[in-house]
Amino acid sequence: MDALKLIAGDSIKETTPDFNIGDTIRVDVKIREGERERIQAFEGTVIAKKGSGVAETFTVRRVAYGVGVERVFPLHSPNVAAVKVVRRGKVRRSKLYYLRDRVGKAAKVKERL
Repeated sequence: MDALKLIAGDSIKETTPDFNIGDTIRVDVKIREGERERIQAFEGTVIAKKGSGVAETFTVRRVAYGVGVERVFPLHSPNVAAVKVVRRGKVRRSKLYYLRDRVGKAAKVKERL
């Protein structure tokens, strides 16, 4: 078990972004297309955070062209280039799965001042 912790310790990023559930964030993801590499932004609301250590992940949800899109990002992945907080949200739940059933303004999260 200690060997796993040593290997996992090398993969953990020193500076992790400070964001919480309900925040609207912009995640810059490295995309490989053949030999080229580019950065693609994915902006949405954080609806869940799971795990700890190397296995820590967060789920971001947005609505694109009337269709809900959710992506799960590993926090310590080298493919996650940057995470920027666009807006802070005020919520009272640790998981916002109820936003999946809501449409329009009902799916909005209040802003924390």
